Amino acid sequence: MVKKNKMKKVKGNQVILSFVCLVLGFMLAFSYHLTKKEKEASKITDMEWEKTLDLRNQLIDQEQANRELQKELNQEQEKVLEIEKQLAKEAQVYFNLAEDAEKYRMYLGKVAVKGKGVQIILNDGEYEPNEENINNYLVHEHHIFKVINELYISGAQAVAINGQRLSHNSYIVCDGPVITVDGFQHPAPFVITAIGDPEVLESAINLTGGVKDQLVNDNILFSIEKKDEIILDPILGN
Repeated sequence: MVKKNKMKKVKGNQVILSFVCLVLGFMLAFSYHLTKKEKEASKITDMEWEKTLDLRNQLIDQEQANRELQKELNQEQEKVLEIEKQLAKEAQVYFNLAEDAEKYRMYLGKVAVKGKGVQIILNDGEYEPNEENINNYLVHEHHIFKVINELYISGAQAVAINGQRLSHNSYIVCDGPVITVDGFQHPAPFVITAIGDPEVLESAINLTGGVKDQLVNDNILFSIEKKDEIILDPILGN
């Protein structure tokens, strides 16, 4: 009986020991498995951190490169701006030269001109039977010179006599009742047209004691009229 009780006690202890071993083994296995997962998770986290750090460093490098490129761009833009300013100055110079050339061609009579101006008519005075010298009521070249000179002084851009354009080297010669302009004869009345500011030209001609008064005192029939449009053709030939 005692022997049977001892055997039962031993078997019970074995069962308990087995159960304890089983539980212990399960705990060890679970602990190992959990530790393994934590290590793997830690390893993945470290890799992601390194990857993030690498990307951040790349981003910093790229931003630095962008700043350098922006500096270069700003420098190049400044160069372009300076070039544009220089080109603008050169363009203005060329424009002024072209404008001057156009003015010279106009003064030389190389191009047709159109604009506002005045028309002056000079005609021989009325015949006086008692006047011994017929030249005392005829228009002479010095009368025409006075008008033309006053017009040029007052800013006339182009002048013509009876439609014949005058140039910088034109000559006018009196030949009895006619005048010769650059080899072409013109009878009275002499129509002098000038392109310029009509108000200025008319005022200059009509000054008291000026050209108009001098011509009237010489018995010359004189008239002046402002014109909204005058067209003068270029001078033909050389």
